[in-house]
Amino acid sequence: MKFTVASVVLTAFGLIASLPVQAADNELMMATTTSTQDSGLLEFLEPTFKQETEISLKWVAVGTGKALEIAKNCDADVLLVHAPAAEKKFIEEGHGIDRRQIMYNDFVIVGPSADPAKVKGKPTADALKAIFTSGAGFVSRGDQSGTHKAEMKLWKQAGIEPDKDKKYLSAGQGMMATLNMAAEKQAYCMTDRGTWIKFSDKMGTSNPLSIIVEGDKALFNQYSVITVNPAQCPKVKKDLAAKFEDWWVSPSTQQKIASFTLKGKQLFFPNAGK
Repeated sequence: MKFTVASVVLTAFGLIASLPVQAADNELMMATTTSTQDSGLLEFLEPTFKQETEISLKWVAVGTGKALEIAKNCDADVLLVHAPAAEKKFIEEGHGIDRRQIMYNDFVIVGPSADPAKVKGKPTADALKAIFTSGAGFVSRGDQSGTHKAEMKLWKQAGIEPDKDKKYLSAGQGMMATLNMAAEKQAYCMTDRGTWIKFSDKMGTSNPLSIIVEGDKALFNQYSVITVNPAQCPKVKKDLAAKFEDWWVSPSTQQKIASFTLKGKQLFFPNAGK
């Protein structure tokens, strides 16, 4: 076969042009919550995911509410989120399929180490009432994230409308930024434990906040994966999404989640299939 310079150049150009397409075919887009990124979990797991599945995982980390909206707009293939009621509604409305729980941790209420509202050790509802009546101040994420939704549910259960308190502040940002604001304002705040451990480690001895309320069943925090419904979003990579979900619930990944620690503290607890 005879090759000309032109044919070689064209062949090379064709190979180069096809590379991005091939790479894109094996790329999965995930919308997830800030806690999975801020805690370091995704950075810890992503290399193993790519090695074992040969799938390139890209993601955007926002509040769960925003992540669900991204999925509704067909701008993601899969979700990793932590707002069960919103997730179930998302599926009931036909936006998602195959929701599987993968891990949990819990929420904690943190506040100034001096605990000006004197709520340390109280049940969550009683603690929130005391924080509200004392006027000690509370910083909320205020972003429709899983954490914000859980917080608003707890205020409702306590029979309180927190926005009537002038010292109730809405950060409208991720968990790490909200914790920074709470530290600056010497106010209380609700956070997932994973991000709290990361924040506490980052702040070290200069951290003005401490865990004030923990261990209440009301503070349970479940994480799940969901595939965006290809019936509504035809471009969803259903086959890659199925591999993604299977990988998260596999025994080896569940063990890896359990092994993810910071300063000897476990940040997430696997519970696939439970």
